[in-house]
Amino acid sequence: MTTRHGGVSSSPFDSLNIGTHVGDKLDDVLSNRARLHQTLQLPSEPIWLDQVHGTQVAEFVKREPMSSAVTLTADASYTRQPGVVCAIMTADCLPILLCNRQGTEVAAVHAGWRSLCHGIVEQTLGKFFSPLDEIYAYLGPAIGPLAFQVGAEVRDEFMQIASEDSRHFVADGDKYLADLQSLAVARLTRSNIQNVFTADMCTYKNSKDFFSYRRDGKTGRMASLIWMNA
Repeated sequence: MTTRHGGVSSSPFDSLNIGTHVGDKLDDVLSNRARLHQTLQLPSEPIWLDQVHGTQVAEFVKREPMSSAVTLTADASYTRQPGVVCAIMTADCLPILLCNRQGTEVAAVHAGWRSLCHGIVEQTLGKFFSPLDEIYAYLGPAIGPLAFQVGAEVRDEFMQIASEDSRHFVADGDKYLADLQSLAVARLTRSNIQNVFTADMCTYKNSKDFFSYRRDGKTGRMASLIWMNA
């Protein structure tokens, strides 16, 4: 998972902006992606998604040369093929990386509240061949529970699926503060994922290290990547 440091982009995208869709100079973004590729010694170009807060999961069964341009519409990617780099971009939404115990299946999930509520986690887990209790989940930096204010309709959508999720919302005037990370952990737990690890870092509160759309509006995107070496 990247921070906002180490790239060439100018303010307000300073400096390691990975997103081509936020108004940054394309040459700068491509330079940042090239730096990422070189620094991590990636086995292939990451598969960048056109993320739409939905529940579509892109599955990749073989390693193919990929363009650096965003072309695939999905909010998660999954592979069993070594050398394929699954990647998602965030700037407050929750990045979730998944792998099985044997290290033969991996996935990257973009979990904003809409995609999380509507089943992106469950859809991605459905791609795995391994028993769910053998899958590990890592939750990266995202907007924290003291900063993520939502309307009552958001709480209602979650409660229509699981009424016990009400405990992840705290009244804040006529709105609520939502704990996105805890909501994701609840979804994972209900899916029998027993190995869940969290970064426990708030993108909104930490302007030094992280981009935050809620905080800044016009800003960059960080990347979360997972792959199996060939």
